[in-house]
Amino acid sequence: MKVRGLVTALNGNKRYRFKTSDFILQAPDYAIDHLVIGGGVVGLAVAQRLAQTFPERSTYLVERHGAAGEETSSRNSEVIHAGLYYPPDSLKTRLCLRGRHLLYARCQAHNIPYRKTGKLVVAQEAQRPYIESLHAKAQKLSWPPHSNHAEANSPVLPTKLISGDEAREMEPDLHTDIAAALWSPETGIIDSHTLMESLERDIAEAENGELVYSTRVVRIDPSRNEPGWIVQLVTGDAEEGDALLARTVINCAGLTAPFILNAILPESQRIPMYFARGSYASYRGLGVKQISHLIYPCPAVGKDSHAFHSLGTHLTLDLQGKIRFGPDLDWLDPPEDNDPDFWQKHLVPNDSRLELMYQAVKQYLPGVSQDGLQPDYCGVRPKLVGPEAGFQDFVFRRDKANGHGEGEMISLLGIESPGLTSSLAIAEYVVEDLMGGAA
Repeated sequence: MKVRGLVTALNGNKRYRFKTSDFILQAPDYAIDHLVIGGGVVGLAVAQRLAQTFPERSTYLVERHGAAGEETSSRNSEVIHAGLYYPPDSLKTRLCLRGRHLLYARCQAHNIPYRKTGKLVVAQEAQRPYIESLHAKAQKLSWPPHSNHAEANSPVLPTKLISGDEAREMEPDLHTDIAAALWSPETGIIDSHTLMESLERDIAEAENGELVYSTRVVRIDPSRNEPGWIVQLVTGDAEEGDALLARTVINCAGLTAPFILNAILPESQRIPMYFARGSYASYRGLGVKQISHLIYPCPAVGKDSHAFHSLGTHLTLDLQGKIRFGPDLDWLDPPEDNDPDFWQKHLVPNDSRLELMYQAVKQYLPGVSQDGLQPDYCGVRPKLVGPEAGFQDFVFRRDKANGHGEGEMISLLGIESPGLTSSLAIAEYVVEDLMGGAA
């Protein structure tokens, strides 16, 4: 399957000009130390970490929507992933393992609703090697950087291979074709909205933290005077906006992070954006009696597979016990006008995906009826590669405002699953490792 990557940049239509008066650069309206672009869970985590680490420095978070987490962060499975699926030496594995630990600790400390449900990755006989390889990999993983030394003697990712019969003792409705399963006790679910509210509260209560909603970045340029970036912002429906000097910019814009980065890159070096929609269906009906764990099928592997793009149409629970299936995987083709927000038109759920989802689910839960499936919601994943490509790790790109290495922009690219689980570890990585605990 071929999908066109969208290559476009912020202010591509040149609507917003560099602010000058009689050919003399105007001073920005104000200057700040840290500007975080994007108020999803990752942007909030980064801003919270910055405000906590550097209380004497100003940290502003700007979000184009009227509330936090309006895009990817509010349209996912709300699963706390254990860290099973990705290459051992990848940032996805490292940050998922560390993030899972930080996330459970924050839930306990801040009364954020969560439940450590555990997960079964179920396999038919031909799929047994897949879960065996996951188990073998899990046994070899070590605790990631910044972990507590007291944890060193315990497994970072405990898993257990069990038989199909043992899996059916845990979930009686599983298909008799399920020959084996991998039990992952560290997987859980979380109320992501309460998590984001707790991060917002920390930022707002910080001495020099500021949350700015309904405000979009419309232009960004290297500063010609002091080190940093001149960032133009427009709030609401205003025709013109303000310019500020940001000494450090952290681009956490999610689906449009490459769009913002591309504004400072030569046209030949711009990064294409890919978009993959995932639909979710709620379920009420037979075939799921007393389900209490998350159930994941083995993702497709082999030729034309998408194992690294999607984990298959799995069963998840919310904290009220509601069952839903998803997400599936549906690549979106961008329009000819190169509108970077075209994906917003694809967020209305409908029943066009239900038949395919039913066919996938009945492979491991045969008693499920198609009539019990109802469209629930859709989300879109930010992708850096198309469907024909293999594994793509998280990318943290660093650009400087001038040739002296001053004024940094850190762009977080391709932050999809396990982004929610990794969010606090991503913040730790950006602030402690990339910024060196200093800016």
